[in-house]
Amino acid sequence: MKQFTFLLLLLCLFTCLYSDVSAGQTEIRILYINDFHGFAEPYKPFGSDNFLGGIAYLAELVEKLRSEKPSVLLAAGDMIQGNDWANLFQGDSVIAIMNAMRFDCMVLGNHEFDFGQEVLKKMITEARFPVLGANVEGVENIKPYIVKQLNGVNVAIIGVLTDETPVSTHPKNVSGILFLPPAEVLPNYIAEVRDKADLIVVLSHIGYSSDRILAGKVPRIDIIVGGHSHTKLAQPAKVENTLIVQAWEHAKALGVLDITLDEGRIVKVDGHLEEIRPVEGSEKQDIALTVKEYRQKINAVMQEKIGQAGTDLDGENVRKRETNLGNFITDVIRHTAGSDAAIINGGGIRTSIRKGDILTGNVYSVLPFDNYILSLRLKGKQIRETLEHGVSAVEEGAGRFPQVSGLTFAYSLSAPVGARIRDIAIGGKPIEPDREYTVATNDFLAAGGDGYKAFGDALRESSVFSVTGGVIISDRIVYNDNSRWLRDIIIAYIREHQMIAPSVEKRIVEVP
Repeated sequence: MKQFTFLLLLLCLFTCLYSDVSAGQTEIRILYINDFHGFAEPYKPFGSDNFLGGIAYLAELVEKLRSEKPSVLLAAGDMIQGNDWANLFQGDSVIAIMNAMRFDCMVLGNHEFDFGQEVLKKMITEARFPVLGANVEGVENIKPYIVKQLNGVNVAIIGVLTDETPVSTHPKNVSGILFLPPAEVLPNYIAEVRDKADLIVVLSHIGYSSDRILAGKVPRIDIIVGGHSHTKLAQPAKVENTLIVQAWEHAKALGVLDITLDEGRIVKVDGHLEEIRPVEGSEKQDIALTVKEYRQKINAVMQEKIGQAGTDLDGENVRKRETNLGNFITDVIRHTAGSDAAIINGGGIRTSIRKGDILTGNVYSVLPFDNYILSLRLKGKQIRETLEHGVSAVEEGAGRFPQVSGLTFAYSLSAPVGARIRDIAIGGKPIEPDREYTVATNDFLAAGGDGYKAFGDALRESSVFSVTGGVIISDRIVYNDNSRWLRDIIIAYIREHQMIAPSVEKRIVEVP
């Protein structure tokens, strides 16, 4: 009887194995993150009392999921620039972590260019994984794609980033580099890899809405792993025959996409996000040690208390409405430049400051970019043009959304782009189209960053205009201090005034 039972068990096992083989099914897993921005440590998102994120906790989960089935770990861009843990080391700390986590590849994001081309070149050289950019010309040592074999499945991964990168970083950072439209370059690369790949993945840093358009335009993409728009896609989306995934931001979630293939065809997909919550004992120790080592290097500078916030300072909604932090920063800019008004891009404000002590590091996290203040003369109609551009992509959460001081305006989302602005006033009086006003901003916008052409056009209309070493010279400029970064001016202001408690004042109003 025992011998019969043993033979029966063997027969069942053989039958199960035979069924799997005959079905020809193979399982693989794609793990992915995007828009990390150097947020290595857990933090409380604005409006929440709970900690999320922590790259050491995410790394431990990656190891667990890798052990379950053949996996590939992807980064969809903007891994550096945003948090002082990354900014003070110009991305070196992030690359160290990514190397230790054994990323399989990443695509460049627009913020990978923010520290300049020499730093980018160093970053690519130090990365122990391929850096992709199929639609980029003029950057050394990047690849258009890689082919990775997982469990007998050949996975082609093609990287593309936004062709709007030249207006989302300082122009000097991308001088001599060409960014082609992703939809134009992808068909050729897809044709090139089709015969040697069972699965085609586009690792994209162009944003979710653009990913959907891309999926509709370019056939034969199996999966788009996206970034740039910080979209929290709890489940994969589908456009035509293409699956689209994205994993939120700041290592607050790890994307998991399980794929079953039968003779090279996708027959089943199961995708979800794993939110990362710091739980004691659930962090990868070598990664935690690296995070701690870099934190100790900056604590002496970043932990200095410079003042108090009397209320939470909102830096998370700066791309869609007026916020008190946007008001505070633009007020300091206008006061410093002595101008009639100030306009900056909300996307230049990267995070919030909670009520309580303000540390030097908080300001570095809010304003990580090396920007300085300048003020120039603009006519009323040019200011209108500037504001029209600022509200032209509110629906997409674009970084161009304006934060302002010294002026008020209303806008209508139901109106067509280019005709949304209503009721502009400066100093409480309706704006006059042909009157000149002094408007303070940062050198990024003045150079045409975020697509703000009106500033650049006004400067180029002057009889004296040049840009040397990133410094703008024009006879339309009335204030120009490139010796101090904006964040240092903000730090000095907080030190002087100690208590900061700005409010929302209906400077920007949405109307029907």
